[in-house]
Amino acid sequence: MNNKDKGSGDSASSASSSKGDGPKGEWRKRLIEKRQGLADRALRNDLLQRVMRVWLISRPDTVIGAYWPIKGEFDPLPALFRWQEAGLEEDAQSAARNRRIGLPVVNKIDKTLTFYSWYPGCPMEEDAFGIPKPKDTEVVEPTLIFVPCVGFGPGGYRLGYGGGFYDRTLASLRPKPFTVGLAYDFGYVPDLEPEIHDVPLDAILADTGVMWPERR
Repeated sequence: MNNKDKGSGDSASSASSSKGDGPKGEWRKRLIEKRQGLADRALRNDLLQRVMRVWLISRPDTVIGAYWPIKGEFDPLPALFRWQEAGLEEDAQSAARNRRIGLPVVNKIDKTLTFYSWYPGCPMEEDAFGIPKPKDTEVVEPTLIFVPCVGFGPGGYRLGYGGGFYDRTLASLRPKPFTVGLAYDFGYVPDLEPEIHDVPLDAILADTGVMWPERR
């Protein structure tokens, strides 16, 4: 799958990445530029695909939310399709046969995300923000959500595009899904400090392995 010009929920306010909001604006600009110009993208993507597939082996989830990649983001969908296919190979009575993947759509009113079922070849259309979304598929409720990261910092905090869609969504969901950031290892920002509304991720995966929780 190729990266698109439009995609994950944050893109609806991606202009905020250039607002110059202190050091975060500069980090966003620098990291996005580096990500879009990667010479070793194929290798990094292959490594992160492997990290994802291994990490998912021990997870019990049957509905996983992801994102449509933009601006050089890592594409999680091939690894998730492999995860979905693996479920079909299990016992016919296994709940894993019902594995589903969801992609986010921005709610214009409260600026939160709703996930709709996606599969390879799924008909797509643009939502009100011009973001590709599955067409005429059912709403799903992920117990695990893979979140795109522009960067990440200590404590599992994420640097996004500044739209706040994931923070608002996670604050509204009960029970709260397990959240996993996906990033390239150069996205680590040691000076990143959370703001009052920031919600830490439960885990962060990168092309060099599990970045959070930190390995002891």
